Amino acid sequence: MKTIVASGNRKSAIAKAFLKEGNGVVRINTQLLDTYTPEVYKIRISEPFLLAGESAQKVDIMVQVNGGGINSQADAARLAIAKALFQYNKKLQKEFSKYDRTLLVADVRQKETHKPNRHGKARAKQQKSYR
Repeated sequence: MKTIVASGNRKSAIAKAFLKEGNGVVRINTQLLDTYTPEVYKIRISEPFLLAGESAQKVDIMVQVNGGGINSQADAARLAIAKALFQYNKKLQKEFSKYDRTLLVADVRQKETHKPNRHGKARAKQQKSYR
């Protein structure tokens, strides 16, 4: 079997996942997923493996992530892993879509740009609250 390459992105973080047949070893930037910290992001990244079941035990995945913050990197890695597993086993689409749409579709939201003469604020005018 040849290597499957999938990419994922969130804000300015970009991840590439390389999937090949193996024994279930997962590395993120050469670090094993089991030793990845903080724990919250490790759990978030491992969600596609829990949904994939036995398909995930038959493959090795290496993920390269750069850019963005730690949360964006975790989301980008999660998306790349899920896309690679989906390419490996097409039956996972229903399972992934039912659990969370962002496993297969990127979240394209970005931070709003700063407006001129507002001293670092994103809105051009003062927002009304009416509270």
